[in-house]
Amino acid sequence: MQFLSDNAAPVHPQVWAAMQAADAAQPPYDGDRLSQALDERFSALFEQSCAVLWVATGTAANCLALATMVPPHGGVICHSEAHIETDECGAPGFYTHGAKLLLGDGPGAKLDGAAIRSVLGTIRNDVHQVQAHALSITQASEYGLTYKPDELAEVAGAARAAGLKLHIDGARFGNAVASLGCSPRVACLGADALSFGCVKNGAMSAEAIVFFDESLADLARLRRKRAGHLQSKGRFMAAQLLAMLDQDLWLANARAANAAAQELATAAAGRLLYPVEANEVFLHLSPAEREALRAQGFSFYDWGADAARLVTAWNARAEHVQALARAIAAL
Repeated sequence: MQFLSDNAAPVHPQVWAAMQAADAAQPPYDGDRLSQALDERFSALFEQSCAVLWVATGTAANCLALATMVPPHGGVICHSEAHIETDECGAPGFYTHGAKLLLGDGPGAKLDGAAIRSVLGTIRNDVHQVQAHALSITQASEYGLTYKPDELAEVAGAARAAGLKLHIDGARFGNAVASLGCSPRVACLGADALSFGCVKNGAMSAEAIVFFDESLADLARLRRKRAGHLQSKGRFMAAQLLAMLDQDLWLANARAANAAAQELATAAAGRLLYPVEANEVFLHLSPAEREALRAQGFSFYDWGADAARLVTAWNARAEHVQALARAIAAL
Protein backbone atom coordinates (compact mmCIF):
# COMPACT_ATOMS: atom_id res chain seq x y z
CA MET A 1 0.00 0.00 0.00
CA GLN A 2 2.21 2.76 -1.31
CA PHE A 3 1.77 6.50 -0.86
CA LEU A 4 5.34 7.43 -1.76
CA SER A 5 4.70 9.44 -4.92
CA ASP A 6 2.32 9.80 -7.83
CA ASN A 7 5.40 9.10 -9.97
CA ALA A 8 5.16 5.50 -8.78
CA ALA A 9 1.65 5.05 -10.17
CA PRO A 10 1.09 2.92 -13.28
CA VAL A 11 0.45 4.25 -16.76
CA HIS A 12 -3.22 4.76 -17.52
CA PRO A 13 -4.67 2.14 -19.92
CA GLN A 14 -5.88 4.86 -22.30
CA VAL A 15 -2.32 6.16 -22.58
CA TRP A 16 -1.01 2.67 -23.37
CA ALA A 17 -3.72 2.27 -26.00
CA ALA A 18 -2.84 5.60 -27.59
CA MET A 19 0.83 4.67 -27.78
CA GLN A 20 -0.03 1.34 -29.39
CA ALA A 21 -2.24 3.12 -31.92
CA ALA A 22 0.66 5.45 -32.75
CA ASP A 23 2.91 2.50 -33.61
CA ALA A 24 2.81 3.01 -37.36
CA ALA A 25 5.05 4.69 -39.89
CA GLN A 26 5.01 8.48 -39.44
CA PRO A 27 7.42 11.32 -40.24
CA PRO A 28 10.16 11.42 -37.56
CA TYR A 29 10.90 13.86 -34.76
CA ASP A 30 7.93 16.23 -34.40
CA GLY A 31 6.77 16.06 -38.01
CA ASP A 32 4.12 13.41 -37.34
CA ARG A 33 0.41 14.19 -37.39
CA LEU A 34 0.07 13.73 -33.62
CA SER A 35 2.81 16.21 -32.76
CA GLN A 36 1.40 18.61 -35.33
CA ALA A 37 -1.99 18.44 -33.60
CA LEU A 38 -0.71 19.59 -30.20
CA ASP A 39 -0.91 23.36 -30.76
CA GLU A 40 -4.55 23.22 -31.78
CA ARG A 41 -5.60 20.83 -29.02
CA PHE A 42 -3.92 22.77 -26.24
CA SER A 43 -5.10 26.09 -27.68
CA ALA A 44 -8.66 24.79 -27.39
CA LEU A 45 -8.02 23.63 -23.82
CA PHE A 46 -6.63 26.99 -22.73
CA GLU A 47 -8.97 29.10 -24.86
CA GLN A 48 -6.05 31.02 -26.33
CA SER A 49 -3.42 30.44 -28.95
CA CYS A 50 -0.32 28.60 -27.74
CA ALA A 51 2.63 26.59 -29.05
CA VAL A 52 3.36 23.21 -27.47
CA LEU A 53 6.49 21.06 -27.31
CA TRP A 54 6.77 17.58 -25.85
CA VAL A 55 9.67 16.50 -23.66
CA ALA A 56 10.30 13.42 -21.56
CA THR A 57 10.66 14.89 -18.07
CA GLY A 58 9.42 17.66 -15.87
CA THR A 59 12.98 18.83 -15.28
CA ALA A 60 13.47 19.27 -19.02
CA ALA A 61 10.13 21.05 -19.33
CA ASN A 62 10.97 23.53 -16.57
CA CYS A 63 14.52 24.17 -17.64
CA LEU A 64 13.97 24.42 -21.38
CA ALA A 65 11.16 26.90 -20.74
CA LEU A 66 13.35 29.00 -18.45
CA ALA A 67 16.26 28.84 -20.89
CA THR A 68 14.16 30.73 -23.45
CA MET A 69 13.53 33.51 -20.94
CA VAL A 70 16.81 34.00 -19.15
CA PRO A 71 20.34 34.67 -20.46
CA PRO A 72 23.38 33.05 -18.83
CA HIS A 73 24.08 36.21 -16.85
CA GLY A 74 20.49 36.56 -15.66
CA GLY A 75 18.38 35.21 -12.82
CA VAL A 76 15.09 33.46 -12.05
CA ILE A 77 13.13 34.40 -8.95
CA CYS A 78 11.61 31.35 -7.28
CA HIS A 79 10.70 30.07 -3.83
CA SER A 80 13.52 28.68 -1.70
CA GLU A 81 11.67 25.33 -1.65
CA ALA A 82 10.77 25.30 -5.34
CA HIS A 83 11.45 22.07 -7.19
CA ILE A 84 13.87 23.85 -9.53
CA GLU A 85 15.92 24.84 -6.46
CA THR A 86 15.78 21.72 -4.29
CA ASP A 87 15.20 18.75 -6.61
CA GLU A 88 16.70 19.31 -10.05
CA CYS A 89 20.43 18.88 -9.32
CA GLY A 90 21.42 22.26 -10.76
CA ALA A 91 19.62 21.60 -14.06
CA PRO A 92 18.30 25.19 -14.41
CA GLY A 93 21.86 26.51 -14.36
CA PHE A 94 22.96 23.76 -16.75
CA TYR A 95 20.23 24.44 -19.33
CA THR A 96 20.57 28.23 -19.10
CA HIS A 97 24.38 28.04 -19.15
CA GLY A 98 24.77 29.72 -15.79
CA ALA A 99 21.66 31.69 -14.86
CA LYS A 100 21.15 32.02 -11.11
CA LEU A 101 18.10 31.18 -9.00
CA LEU A 102 17.13 34.15 -6.81
CA LEU A 103 15.33 32.79 -3.78
CA GLY A 104 12.29 34.19 -2.00
CA ASP A 105 10.15 32.86 0.82
CA GLY A 106 6.53 32.47 1.74
CA PRO A 107 4.34 29.99 3.61
CA GLY A 108 3.51 26.72 1.88
CA ALA A 109 6.22 27.25 -0.77
CA LYS A 110 4.17 30.04 -2.35
CA LEU A 111 5.30 33.53 -3.33
CA ASP A 112 3.20 36.68 -3.23
CA GLY A 113 3.78 40.16 -4.57
CA ALA A 114 5.56 41.34 -1.44
CA ALA A 115 7.97 38.38 -1.49
CA ILE A 116 8.78 39.01 -5.15
CA ARG A 117 9.40 42.70 -4.54
CA SER A 118 11.55 41.81 -1.54
CA VAL A 119 13.87 39.74 -3.74
CA LEU A 120 13.96 42.46 -6.38
CA GLY A 121 14.77 45.00 -3.70
CA THR A 122 18.06 43.26 -2.91
CA ILE A 123 19.33 43.59 -6.49
CA ARG A 124 21.26 46.71 -7.45
CA ASN A 125 20.82 47.81 -11.02
CA ASP A 126 24.47 47.57 -11.97
CA VAL A 127 26.85 45.25 -13.77
CA HIS A 128 28.07 43.58 -10.59
CA GLN A 129 24.81 41.82 -9.73
CA VAL A 130 22.66 39.22 -11.42
CA GLN A 131 19.53 40.84 -12.80
CA ALA A 132 16.19 39.02 -12.66
CA HIS A 133 14.65 38.11 -16.01
CA ALA A 134 11.96 35.60 -15.03
CA LEU A 135 9.77 34.43 -12.19
CA SER A 136 8.88 30.78 -11.64
CA ILE A 137 6.08 29.56 -9.39
CA THR A 138 4.57 26.10 -8.87
CA GLN A 139 0.86 25.32 -9.33
CA ALA A 140 0.13 23.40 -7.08
CA SER A 141 3.06 24.25 -4.81
CA GLU A 142 5.59 21.86 -3.35
CA TYR A 143 3.33 21.62 -0.28
CA GLY A 144 0.23 20.95 -2.35
CA LEU A 145 -1.22 24.45 -2.06
CA THR A 146 -2.90 26.19 -4.98
CA TYR A 147 -2.58 29.73 -6.21
CA LYS A 148 -6.12 31.11 -6.19
CA PRO A 149 -7.04 33.38 -9.12
CA ASP A 150 -6.54 36.56 -7.08
CA GLU A 151 -3.18 35.31 -5.79
CA LEU A 152 -2.09 34.41 -9.30
CA ALA A 153 -3.16 37.83 -10.54
CA GLU A 154 -1.02 39.45 -7.84
CA VAL A 155 2.00 37.35 -8.76
CA ALA A 156 1.55 37.96 -12.50
CA GLY A 157 1.11 41.67 -11.85
CA ALA A 158 4.33 41.82 -9.83
CA ALA A 159 6.15 40.01 -12.64
CA ARG A 160 4.82 42.38 -15.31
CA ALA A 161 5.66 45.44 -13.23
CA ALA A 162 9.25 44.26 -12.99
CA GLY A 163 9.49 43.27 -16.65
CA LEU A 164 9.82 39.55 -15.81
CA LYS A 165 8.62 36.59 -17.83
CA LEU A 166 6.39 34.24 -15.82
CA HIS A 167 6.91 30.48 -15.85
CA ILE A 168 4.63 28.07 -14.03
CA ASP A 169 5.85 24.63 -12.98
CA GLY A 170 2.69 22.60 -13.40
CA ALA A 171 3.94 19.16 -12.42
CA ARG A 172 0.59 18.79 -10.62
CA PHE A 173 -1.31 21.34 -12.65
CA GLY A 174 -4.22 18.96 -13.11
CA ASN A 175 -4.57 18.58 -9.36
CA ALA A 176 -4.57 22.35 -8.99
CA VAL A 177 -7.26 22.84 -11.62
CA ALA A 178 -9.39 20.09 -10.09
CA SER A 179 -9.06 21.65 -6.65
CA LEU A 180 -9.76 25.21 -7.77
CA GLY A 181 -12.75 24.23 -9.88
CA CYS A 182 -11.80 26.84 -12.46
CA SER A 183 -10.84 26.63 -16.12
CA PRO A 184 -7.29 25.66 -17.06
CA ARG A 185 -6.78 29.15 -18.43
CA VAL A 186 -7.69 30.82 -15.15
CA ALA A 187 -5.35 28.52 -13.21
CA CYS A 188 -2.33 29.83 -15.13
CA LEU A 189 -3.50 33.26 -16.26
CA GLY A 190 -0.62 35.62 -16.92
CA ALA A 191 1.97 32.91 -17.58
CA ASP A 192 4.29 33.09 -20.57
CA ALA A 193 5.03 29.38 -20.32
CA LEU A 194 3.58 26.44 -18.40
CA SER A 195 5.11 23.04 -17.74
CA PHE A 196 1.96 20.93 -18.09
CA GLY A 197 2.58 17.80 -16.03
CA CYS A 198 1.33 14.44 -17.25
CA VAL A 199 3.70 11.79 -15.89
CA LYS A 200 2.46 12.16 -12.31
CA ASN A 201 -1.09 12.04 -13.62
CA GLY A 202 -1.15 8.84 -15.71
CA ALA A 203 1.27 9.30 -18.60
CA MET A 204 4.42 7.26 -19.08
CA SER A 205 7.13 9.58 -20.33
CA ALA A 206 5.72 12.80 -21.76
CA GLU A 207 5.30 16.32 -20.45
CA ALA A 208 4.16 19.40 -22.37
CA ILE A 209 5.79 22.82 -22.48
CA VAL A 210 2.95 25.20 -23.29
CA PHE A 211 4.14 28.57 -24.59
CA PHE A 212 1.51 31.28 -24.33
CA ASP A 213 4.21 33.65 -25.54
CA GLU A 214 4.56 31.80 -28.82
CA SER A 215 7.66 33.76 -29.80
CA LEU A 216 9.61 31.66 -27.29
CA ALA A 217 8.75 28.33 -28.93
CA ASP A 218 11.20 28.45 -31.84
CA LEU A 219 14.11 29.06 -29.48
CA ALA A 220 12.87 26.23 -27.29
CA ARG A 221 12.84 23.87 -30.27
CA LEU A 222 16.51 24.58 -30.92
CA ARG A 223 17.40 24.18 -27.26
CA ARG A 224 15.40 20.95 -27.07
CA LYS A 225 17.46 19.49 -29.91
CA ARG A 226 20.76 20.67 -28.44
CA ALA A 227 19.82 19.20 -25.05
CA GLY A 228 19.13 15.77 -26.57
CA HIS A 229 15.37 15.90 -25.99
CA LEU A 230 14.19 15.85 -29.62
CA GLN A 231 13.21 12.21 -29.79
CA SER A 232 13.17 10.66 -33.25
CA LYS A 233 9.87 8.86 -32.64
CA GLY A 234 8.12 11.85 -31.17
CA ARG A 235 4.71 10.52 -32.11
CA PHE A 236 4.81 8.35 -28.98
CA MET A 237 5.28 11.46 -26.84
CA ALA A 238 2.50 13.33 -28.60
CA ALA A 239 0.20 10.30 -28.34
CA GLN A 240 0.49 10.37 -24.55
CA LEU A 241 -0.32 14.08 -24.32
CA LEU A 242 -3.31 13.80 -26.64
CA ALA A 243 -4.60 10.76 -24.74
CA MET A 244 -4.45 12.76 -21.51
CA LEU A 245 -6.54 15.51 -23.10
CA ASP A 246 -9.08 13.14 -24.66
CA GLN A 247 -12.36 13.38 -22.74
CA ASP A 248 -10.46 15.34 -20.04
CA LEU A 249 -8.68 12.24 -18.76
CA TRP A 250 -6.07 14.50 -17.15
CA LEU A 251 -8.75 16.18 -15.07
CA ALA A 252 -10.58 12.98 -14.14
CA ASN A 253 -7.32 11.43 -12.95
CA ALA A 254 -6.49 14.51 -10.91
CA ARG A 255 -9.92 14.55 -9.29
CA ALA A 256 -9.52 10.92 -8.27
CA ALA A 257 -6.15 11.60 -6.67
CA ASN A 258 -7.44 14.70 -4.90
CA ALA A 259 -10.47 12.85 -3.51
CA ALA A 260 -8.20 10.19 -2.01
CA ALA A 261 -6.05 12.89 -0.41
CA GLN A 262 -9.13 14.51 1.09
CA GLU A 263 -10.12 11.23 2.71
CA LEU A 264 -6.70 11.01 4.36
CA ALA A 265 -6.87 14.67 5.38
CA THR A 266 -10.15 14.09 7.18
CA ALA A 267 -8.60 11.24 9.15
CA ALA A 268 -5.52 13.35 9.95
CA ALA A 269 -7.44 16.31 11.35
CA GLY A 270 -5.25 18.09 13.90
CA ARG A 271 -2.05 16.66 12.42
CA LEU A 272 -1.94 18.56 9.12
CA LEU A 273 1.00 20.85 8.44
CA TYR A 274 -0.87 22.52 5.58
CA PRO A 275 -4.39 22.47 4.19
CA VAL A 276 -4.84 19.70 1.63
CA GLU A 277 -5.69 21.36 -1.68
CA ALA A 278 -4.31 18.84 -4.16
CA ASN A 279 -3.01 15.28 -3.77
CA GLU A 280 -0.28 15.72 -1.15
CA VAL A 281 -0.83 15.35 2.58
CA PHE A 282 1.80 16.62 5.02
CA LEU A 283 1.19 15.66 8.62
CA HIS A 284 2.86 15.47 12.00
CA LEU A 285 3.92 11.92 12.82
CA SER A 286 6.49 10.90 15.38
CA PRO A 287 9.17 8.35 14.44
CA ALA A 288 7.29 5.71 16.43
CA GLU A 289 4.01 6.52 14.68
CA ARG A 290 5.65 6.35 11.28
CA GLU A 291 7.11 2.95 12.06
CA ALA A 292 3.74 1.75 13.31
CA LEU A 293 2.17 2.68 9.98
CA ARG A 294 4.95 1.03 8.01
CA ALA A 295 4.55 -2.11 10.06
CA GLN A 296 0.97 -2.26 8.74
CA GLY A 297 2.21 -2.18 5.15
CA PHE A 298 2.03 1.54 4.28
CA SER A 299 4.92 3.22 2.46
CA PHE A 300 5.54 6.96 2.39
CA TYR A 301 8.37 9.45 2.79
CA ASP A 302 9.53 10.99 6.05
CA TRP A 303 9.43 14.77 6.05
CA GLY A 304 11.99 15.88 8.60
CA ALA A 305 12.18 14.58 12.15
CA ASP A 306 8.50 14.55 13.06
CA ALA A 307 6.44 14.64 9.89
CA ALA A 308 5.57 12.62 6.79
CA ARG A 309 4.38 13.23 3.25
CA LEU A 310 1.63 11.09 1.77
CA VAL A 311 0.89 11.33 -1.95
CA THR A 312 -2.17 9.87 -3.63
CA ALA A 313 -2.39 9.03 -7.32
CA TRP A 314 -5.00 8.61 -10.04
CA ASN A 315 -5.21 4.89 -9.34
CA ALA A 316 -5.48 5.10 -5.54
CA ARG A 317 -7.34 1.98 -4.42
CA ALA A 318 -10.26 2.77 -2.16
CA GLU A 319 -9.46 -0.06 0.25
CA HIS A 320 -5.87 1.14 0.66
CA VAL A 321 -6.92 4.74 1.25
CA GLN A 322 -9.57 3.67 3.74
CA ALA A 323 -7.12 1.41 5.56
CA LEU A 324 -4.57 4.21 5.89
CA ALA A 325 -7.23 6.66 7.02
CA ARG A 326 -8.30 4.24 9.75
CA ALA A 327 -4.71 3.60 10.78
CA ILE A 328 -3.96 7.33 11.08
CA ALA A 329 -7.14 8.00 13.05
CA ALA A 330 -6.23 5.19 15.44
CA LEU A 331 -2.78 6.56 16.29
